[in-house]
Amino acid sequence: VQLQAFGRGLVQAWGFLRLSCTASGRTSSSYVMGWFRQAPGKEREFVGAVRNFGETKYSDSVKGRFTISRENAKNTVYLQMNSLKPEDTAVYSCALDLSGRIISTDQYRYEYWGQGTQVTVSS
Repeated sequence: VQLQAFGRGLVQAWGFLRLSCTASGRTSSSYVMGWFRQAPGKEREFVGAVRNFGETKYSDSVKGRFTISRENAKNTVYLQMNSLKPEDTAVYSCALDLSGRIISTDQYRYEYWGQGTQVTVSS
């Protein structure tokens, strides 16, 4: 399984940006696709994730501002980020959990990772 992320950028505070992540290879019929981010000097943290049937979970820091959606036919997941804040600046990575049983916030549950993409929000 390979994950490829698209979308990166420099935006001003309160702006918006959309990231996407496409999975290829032998994915299962149901899986969880998650987004994590890591800011300089900080631990990687869970942003949000979506299961095959559309169930989503978000971290409290992005709830209400970020939306994850999924296009199963394309094995693609989107992260729509609105009302961006400078503290959202980080390298964002998508990750895939093949089991898909639950949405986990634990990065170690995700077996496959895409390359990180930089998101910078200026004040």
